[in-house]
Amino acid sequence: MAGPGGDMQWCFSQVKGAIDDDVAEADIISTVEFNHTGELLATGDKGGRVVIFQQEIENKNLPQFRSEYNVYSTFQSHEPEFDYLKSLEIEEKINKIRWLPQKNAAQFLLSTNDKTIKLWKISERDKRPEGYNLKEEDGRYKDPNSITSLRVPVLIPMDLMVEASPRRVFANAHTYHINSISVNSDEETYLSADDLRINLWNLEITDRSFNIVDIKPANMEELTEVITAAEFHPHQCNTFVYSSSKGTIRLCDMRASALCDKQSKLFEEPEDPSNRSFFSEIISSISDVKFSHNGRYMMTRDYLSVKIWDLNMESRPVETYQVHEYLRSKLCSLYENDCIFDKFECCWNGNDSVVMTGSYNNFFRMFDRGQRRDVTLEASRENSKPMQVLKPRKVCAGGKRKKDEISVDSLDFNKKILHTAWHPQDNIIAVATTNNLYIFQDKVN
Repeated sequence: MAGPGGDMQWCFSQVKGAIDDDVAEADIISTVEFNHTGELLATGDKGGRVVIFQQEIENKNLPQFRSEYNVYSTFQSHEPEFDYLKSLEIEEKINKIRWLPQKNAAQFLLSTNDKTIKLWKISERDKRPEGYNLKEEDGRYKDPNSITSLRVPVLIPMDLMVEASPRRVFANAHTYHINSISVNSDEETYLSADDLRINLWNLEITDRSFNIVDIKPANMEELTEVITAAEFHPHQCNTFVYSSSKGTIRLCDMRASALCDKQSKLFEEPEDPSNRSFFSEIISSISDVKFSHNGRYMMTRDYLSVKIWDLNMESRPVETYQVHEYLRSKLCSLYENDCIFDKFECCWNGNDSVVMTGSYNNFFRMFDRGQRRDVTLEASRENSKPMQVLKPRKVCAGGKRKKDEISVDSLDFNKKILHTAWHPQDNIIAVATTNNLYIFQDKVN
């Protein structure tokens, strides 16, 4: 990618997770999220665990210091449950993690599985009280008659302990599976979206939420689309968007009405009749929607492309980037092996100039918006020497294959990058491949 000083090169920094080929289902990473400063990086997995990594800076005096992420805290966020009324198992898999802006020494994050959202507090303890009057040091209570003098308890240093404690549990509000949570810029409320409804919650109130979108038809046989993702605007607390399986994005204003069943804006691109096929509706389904940091644009990801929309123009996207157009001829086999239903996420870099999303064969793609250039990189154990520069990869769609190109037929569709995250300030990216988390950073000359 092109950086301020010419071409930016990415190099390997770290890889987390076991190397085994035989991967346990519970260890598969299902979400990746940096906090607002980028100091902490959280991952959730199919086993209901949240692992938080902390950035440790080697030398703060160097102008461009290198940093590593080390495990800061690990905790079990969700457990498997059973819905006895519907005879359904509720998976423990973490669908989404969202950090709350930091207000004090502790950090807070929201994590959700299919049905229940939890607010977690992550705090540090490096001192412990000693010198109680009524208790022995081992916790047993003293006989009050044996106390002849009073002493003042003191705090003494101890090894750092990081504690994760659940502060709120937001349950029983979703009939269908939760696919998105998004914290509002007012820092008091957040939304949660499932296939047919979006609810608005106050972070302090767990026993009720407001339903702000409901697309469930009176007769379920008339159902034609579902909600696939939803997000609040980064600066306007009254505005949010949600995307659908039909490839449309609706922008809603909560000031207009209590139930936002009529959108303020509808973003939809007319379909090119020449590309019409049996798979058109499936591949137009939007798997992710993200506002740019400045709030002017939003990015959507469908099966084959990334689109950038200007919020002031609904008729068509201002930019369209093909992620893996060479798969268009393979849609039939991708439908048969269910890969066509994979939900790829996308993310912006800190200044909204570059976007990133994943692909198959452990490839991920970056698109430089200003220079109109793109690159394909690979997350693999072969490229995992410290500070090793990643070589751009090319896929041969047909015809004669060049020396460094990879044939479409040799791509591994079991290796896929669905979840990516970009540090909010630095050129550090986190990429999840099955059970491994790769961290790359730009090469410092």
